[in-house]
Amino acid sequence: MENFKVTLDRIEEGNAVLLIRDDESIKIDIPLFLLPACSKEGDVLDITITKDVQETENAKERVSNLLEKLKNKNRG
Repeated sequence: MENFKVTLDRIEEGNAVLLIRDDESIKIDIPLFLLPACSKEGDVLDITITKDVQETENAKERVSNLLEKLKNKNRG
């Protein structure tokens, strides 16, 4: 599921409690600042989640390079 709708159920202490429209027993808590401006309780929001393949590969490469540096440092 990459795209789904949620209802902004309530706002608590700077967090938005979202209920997934297809199964309102599933809730998601996220910081309020991540929602569109002027979002309010009862609004229906469209959520899209995509995997950033390039950024994932970049992160793996950074970690691999750091591990290699640590191994080389311990050898010397």
